[in-house]
Amino acid sequence: MVSILVGMDLMNRAKLDSIRNAGPAILPSVLNCDFGDLMAEVDRLRQAGAEILHLDVMDGHFVPNLTFGMPIVEGLRRHTDMPLDVHLMISDPLAYAKPMVEAGADLLTFHIEAVSDPVDVANKIRDLGVGVGVAINPATPLSSLDVCLGSVDMVLVMSVQAGFGGQSFNPVALERIRELRSRYPDLLLEIDGGINTETIGPAREAGCDLFVVGSAIISSDDYTAAVSELSDAMMSANGGAR
Repeated sequence: MVSILVGMDLMNRAKLDSIRNAGPAILPSVLNCDFGDLMAEVDRLRQAGAEILHLDVMDGHFVPNLTFGMPIVEGLRRHTDMPLDVHLMISDPLAYAKPMVEAGADLLTFHIEAVSDPVDVANKIRDLGVGVGVAINPATPLSSLDVCLGSVDMVLVMSVQAGFGGQSFNPVALERIRELRSRYPDLLLEIDGGINTETIGPAREAGCDLFVVGSAIISSDDYTAAVSELSDAMMSANGGAR
């Protein structure tokens, strides 16, 4: 059993390295995909150039929306070897961390607003052998992250209030990314909410590495064209140094 766990740890940490090395990268969110034909959706995203998938898990308690749980993560893992970036918008992330890892998650992100001891949460997730991220909503003071930044691999800066797709981009996220990039040059930074061809460039210029994109891809009839346009806008920006 120990050797199996060690093998899983090495495999999952390798996936984290692949996420790091992919940046700057566009991460399609599967939240608005056709769940009746998810295999085809994943294949379309892969053909469009996606290297990492973003999965929004909501519990109807921490946020007023309910999405999916481990069976969808497990189903995706069976049909793709792309890293799975799982965003836990839930009240008790540790209750589901191990099942999510067993289902196939490679990076687990919890919300700073959902926990009383973020360092303990981060360390326990890390002990499962996966990457650890911490997310912060626009209204939460950025200083609340200070206690745990030494314990996480990534910060997910929300540019909308967590809970629903299709919200307007909040520019406070750009200020936060600039500050985090200035203070922590090697920290992996991700942004989620309202990312499209108009907002992805400023986010890249601020120093962001990973860009979660939902409706700007999924609402398009041509995923390849949508990803290409987003990539052009991202790559034309003067990205912050790392």
